[in-house]
Amino acid sequence: MKRWPVAMLTVAAVLSALCGGAATAGSRWGKDYFPNVEVVTQNGERVRFYDDLIKGKIVLISFIFTSCTDLCPLTTARITQVVDRIQDQIGKTIFVVSITVDPENDTPEKMKAFADAFYKGPGWTFITGKPDDIRAINAKLGNKSDVATDHRNEIVLGNDNTGEWARNSPFADIENVELAVRDMDPAWREGHFAPMAALAPATDHQGLTLDREPGQVLFKKICAPCHTVGVGDRIGPDLLDVTVKRDQEWLKRMIMNPVRLRAEKDPTLAELDARFQGVRMPYLGMSASDATDLISYLATKSAEIADLRAQPEATHVHRHDDAAENHDHGGMVPSNP
Repeated sequence: MKRWPVAMLTVAAVLSALCGGAATAGSRWGKDYFPNVEVVTQNGERVRFYDDLIKGKIVLISFIFTSCTDLCPLTTARITQVVDRIQDQIGKTIFVVSITVDPENDTPEKMKAFADAFYKGPGWTFITGKPDDIRAINAKLGNKSDVATDHRNEIVLGNDNTGEWARNSPFADIENVELAVRDMDPAWREGHFAPMAALAPATDHQGLTLDREPGQVLFKKICAPCHTVGVGDRIGPDLLDVTVKRDQEWLKRMIMNPVRLRAEKDPTLAELDARFQGVRMPYLGMSASDATDLISYLATKSAEIADLRAQPEATHVHRHDDAAENHDHGGMVPSNP
């Protein structure tokens, strides 16, 4: 799949939000545009793509394939973070649809295993189906490549009732993605209109200032969708004290190229894959310096949590503030032992 730096993706997402997207109000996207073909959900249910998944709904649509060793797991984990933030509307007015780009191989059973690794609640449907039908749907959404690994790493946002459609990046700041999704609802816009400045890339949101260590920025952008520090397992394992529990060289190799470790039949990684079935740590193109920064941050964060847990009163005082950070970082709320 195509890769772009996170900063570039953020800028692209902001420009998309400011300049429109795939389509706007009164566009041709609707019942006469989308193929109303039969598709199969992760639960084996046969539904019509337009009538049952798009008609009358606000939707967030993503493209995935279950054997992906690249960005699909990370993209889906990022969407999970967005879903966590819109729980008040998910499955009610806002729905998520993840479409396979590998229908020849992605059976409903494989789609369910993949889906269950990330989310088991209402409002999120993973679909597969006849290859020609799935490709026709994907093409209408802008994903025209027949090669699974070349699919677009974008999400498509739409409101079928108003005809508003736009593209965005799942790698933009979660706050901005949530805003873009909610902004598809005219009723929400009327009461919560945000000025254009709110769509600018964050410079001081949840610790993304330049004076913070680079490992913290990497963790929030790349790791937090799947991992926590000190809260418990999420999509992947909790990373509290991982720098003590694991060999440093192994950690670097795991961060930089888990695919190679897996090919070498590394026993530690095999145990993790068995424990977290349905999703595997993907290759993310991390450099040696990235790995060093992440390891340093994880060691620092684990030490901070250990200090807080040793001071019950201080832990209690900080719990409320850290809970807000937990919402975006996928964790890092210290708890009493």
